[in-house]
Amino acid sequence: MRVVILSKALVVGAYQRKLEELARLGVTLTALVPWSWREPRVGMQRLERRFTEGYTLTGLPLALNGQHHLHFYPTLARALRRLRPEVLHIDEESFNLATFQAMRLGVALGARCCFYNYANIDRYYPPPFNLFERYNLRHASHALACNQEAASIIRRHGYRGPLTIVPQFGVDPAIFAPRDEAMADDSSPFQQSDQRPPFAIGYLGRLVPEKGILDLVEALAGLPPHVCLHLIGDGSQRPVIEQRIAQLGLGKRVVLKPAISSTDVPIALQSLDTLVLPSHTTPSWKEQFGRILIEAMSCGIPVVGSSSGEIPYVIGDAGLIFPEGEVPALRAMLARLAANPALRTHFAERGRQRVLDHYTQAAIAQRHVDVYQSMLNHGRRG
Repeated sequence: MRVVILSKALVVGAYQRKLEELARLGVTLTALVPWSWREPRVGMQRLERRFTEGYTLTGLPLALNGQHHLHFYPTLARALRRLRPEVLHIDEESFNLATFQAMRLGVALGARCCFYNYANIDRYYPPPFNLFERYNLRHASHALACNQEAASIIRRHGYRGPLTIVPQFGVDPAIFAPRDEAMADDSSPFQQSDQRPPFAIGYLGRLVPEKGILDLVEALAGLPPHVCLHLIGDGSQRPVIEQRIAQLGLGKRVVLKPAISSTDVPIALQSLDTLVLPSHTTPSWKEQFGRILIEAMSCGIPVVGSSSGEIPYVIGDAGLIFPEGEVPALRAMLARLAANPALRTHFAERGRQRVLDHYTQAAIAQRHVDVYQSMLNHGRRG
């Protein structure tokens, strides 16, 4: 089948691994990706070319870069007329201009079209976004949702067609692999007066208020001195985080590093003893998936997550969940892990197996191909 995926997310090199798996399943695949994407409050991500075997990765110019709901592709019509896809996978929310633009072009070319929704907070969309959504829900052959709440919202907004809940991307377990214990790094930047090896807690992601990073800093303040914290990322809250670290006298126990390439994430994760995602629900946002969790689990790193959004469903019984915003509960869980190697091993093994069972790139690619085949078999709605 001829498939075109339109996706700004695929500027990230690690995510392209799914495309190689799709191509291995017999899909004639082209990915249309912007040359760059400016993530609000974080910065510019330029197109990485990391995994490009078996399919075509094509860069397109993007208008209104950084505007999640208003960006569009000025040359998209020309590209689609040339490619003539049977399936057009629009990797955007149903209420976005880019989705509306691609859906109209795809329908005109006779392609079966699908969209992908993350949004897990129900809200009213004013014109023109409600008009975009109405058109897209009516003409889509299939809907994809990242989480249970997003699927329920799509239904409440009137979509009646086939719908599949599937992660946008999986992980490659050969790349996100457990570290070799024989090569464990003993060159920590932290000096321990009690000679105990450092216990490294980590967070990788955006440094923004809704990610709850200040809770993690506060939790560290009540933990033994051999427990240290690695924060890796960029974002608007960085100065506030730095200030709080200084106020609590934690400068010697915290390493704060800028964001790293997606292909450097496995190495960073393998240096940790546990990974924490302490997200906060806000009136306009809650955690939609938490991809870093499955990346850490694949590396055999125990994970701790807050109760925000989809986090408990992603972790399942393969890690620890604390009520979001409750620093004492988070601190107690981290103290348990730091003091109990057997517990860490237990969650490391369960996390790795959970990824192998549900979240590999190969498994996610197969689920997408099943959707594409269903779209071709049943025809376009509308």
